[in-house]
Amino acid sequence: MHKTILTLALAACSVPLLLVAQSGNVTLPQDKGPDKINVSSYPLAQQQAYKLFVSKCSTCHTIARPINTSMTQPEWERYVKRMMHKPNSGISNSQGKEIYEFLVYDQVNRKDKNPSAFSKSLSDEEIEKLKAQQ
Repeated sequence: MHKTILTLALAACSVPLLLVAQSGNVTLPQDKGPDKINVSSYPLAQQQAYKLFVSKCSTCHTIARPINTSMTQPEWERYVKRMMHKPNSGISNSQGKEIYEFLVYDQVNRKDKNPSAFSKSLSDEEIEKLKAQQ
């Protein structure tokens, strides 16, 4: 009983912190794009990985950001590893691998077929400039 009450109290306190963390982020051009992918034609494993991707990646930034960003495989690998090491990301090594494999699959099967529809990732310097403007 005590454990349940403590868990609920901690969860209630975490929600405002999560909202502050998300609102404190800079808004990137990719954030303004679509926030869903129709993965019904993707293999079942990729459909399941999409759910994990949405669940984990939307805790720190809009899910539209990676959905509308185009990267190479090494860039996706570096990006996922970087996100895994963020405090409280909650992304395990196996989950990171699954998310990475989904992002690469999506890149090859959706984004690479229409590259002009997606934004290239921004450098840290470009993001800092956007922060200064907002």
